[in-house]
Amino acid sequence: MLTPLEWFLLGSGVKAVLAILALLFLVAYTVVAERRISAWIQDRVGPNRVGPWGLLQPMADGVKVFLKEDYVPAPVRKAYYWLAPGLVMLPAMLTLAVIPFGSRLSHQGMVIADLNVGILYVFGVAPLTVYGLLLAGYAARSKYPFLGGLRAGAQLISYSVVMGLALVPVVLLVGDLNLSRIVAYQAASGSHWLIFRAPVSFVLFIVAAFAETNRTPFDLPEAEHELVGGYNTEYGALKFALFFMGEYANLIAISTLTVTLFLGGWTLPWLGLNHPASNLGVGLFHIGLFLGKTVAIVGAVLWVRWMLPRFRFDQLMDLGWRRLIPAGLANLLGYAWVLWMRV
Repeated sequence: MLTPLEWFLLGSGVKAVLAILALLFLVAYTVVAERRISAWIQDRVGPNRVGPWGLLQPMADGVKVFLKEDYVPAPVRKAYYWLAPGLVMLPAMLTLAVIPFGSRLSHQGMVIADLNVGILYVFGVAPLTVYGLLLAGYAARSKYPFLGGLRAGAQLISYSVVMGLALVPVVLLVGDLNLSRIVAYQAASGSHWLIFRAPVSFVLFIVAAFAETNRTPFDLPEAEHELVGGYNTEYGALKFALFFMGEYANLIAISTLTVTLFLGGWTLPWLGLNHPASNLGVGLFHIGLFLGKTVAIVGAVLWVRWMLPRFRFDQLMDLGWRRLIPAGLANLLGYAWVLWMRV
């Protein structure tokens, strides 16, 4: 007979494995979705040869990656060269640990680790991506990857400030750093969704999310027309695939965080779906609802890539430090003043 601690560890382990498998599945089909969306926008066909409607294309790509020669250039700093791809993929997996992706199933809460400092935890693990990109540029001993790594470091650090300023009003409104309690706050009614109660924070967060995930128009670290591919220029085979997967995994992770913080998480108060599940069917529906919102955010980000031009790097930094950070500070002071007047 298992003890309560053993049941907890077993449940957490199962949820962690399922979350990682779901993340990898979504990464594979986000790549397919991006290729089909870009083909549709550019009046092309897109992948449609492997399997029905091209749905088995990720398997073909995976086989191709594993069969490629794993070549390591002689001049690289080998320890950092091997470490960098893993550091880029890791933050997305760690972020999922505190995301409440449902209410409950069979008395099991649908969050792996329900931390009281969930938002601080996310900001603690997110900078690992910066280390990965900086290490990739440094390890290559080549000017173009090095410039890409420097760009990535400057961009991610700058827009992390914007993201932090965007989230402080959310914490002030809810009065809690726990992500499950933030979802519970929004479950009260549709008007409690923080996209309506903190719209400026939502806009700032979305812009910072584009920059944090290196998505167009903020994809300067790998601007092919300038840097021949940026920080990952010297990588190939499975290590290049880890960088590629890491970008999409971080996109999915930031989308789940957006849904949790601003779009009510697994709740939908307009249909009465704002209470923890009382049976298995409702619990599964809550998870499906959360995934649906996440897929909608991911789809919007993919669409933006093919509709907007890329910034110059000086424009990107000017936007962050001279526009968004002052806007974030003004937004924070405004909410602090309003809440102080209510006391």
